[in-house]
Amino acid sequence: MLKYMDRLFKALNDPTRRRILELLRVREMAAGEIADEFNISKPSISHHLDLLKQADLVLAEKRGQFVVYSLNTSVLDDCLVWLLNLSKKKRKGMNHETVEKRVAATGAAGRAVLRRRAAVE
Repeated sequence: MLKYMDRLFKALNDPTRRRILELLRVREMAAGEIADEFNISKPSISHHLDLLKQADLVLAEKRGQFVVYSLNTSVLDDCLVWLLNLSKKKRKGMNHETVEKRVAATGAAGRAVLRRRAAVE
């Protein structure tokens, strides 16, 4: 679990990778489309995408000659459960099931807010 979290936090530690996640929040994109949004080389973007894939933050699907990337939000939900579990001893009456339900509700609400923001933008 800790190695998994190390990859996740390493991936989130870079502003370019966070920007890629923000782009994918709006819609899935081919690697070339992602690269067009940045002023860095395509091999650098490929490296960033590889680190995001290693952390399971993005999914890659081969479509013809293109690789299309999409956001994988389930790993973020797992991270939230882990973070909430760190503090669960301080929260009286909250067991693992309660924490997971809270994260699931927050996750669904959070995704709804993100969809509304994307529609407005």
